[in-house]
Amino acid sequence: MLTLAAGQCVAYPLSAGAQQKTMPVIGFLSSRTPGDSAGVVAAFRQGLAETGYVEGQNVAIEYRWAEGRYNRLPAFADDLVGRNRFDRRKRRPPSA
Repeated sequence: MLTLAAGQCVAYPLSAGAQQKTMPVIGFLSSRTPGDSAGVVAAFRQGLAETGYVEGQNVAIEYRWAEGRYNRLPAFADDLVGRNRFDRRKRRPPSA
């Protein structure tokens, strides 16, 4: 798992259909609001791009915002981790 100052991320594959290639999904959990996290999210997306991942093209990101209500974070994490598609294996960036 990748830990950020604003939250934690979990990656799992998302398969839209049997014929399509699986797209990795990153779960971004934050105790803050989307507005408060804008700079962190921008840096996170930039870091992903530097490793070959572009949101909406070859990776999806699901955001969960606790907005200061820390008690919501465990349920958000359970939601993401509990999915049947969850895969914690390390993934390599897509080939160029």
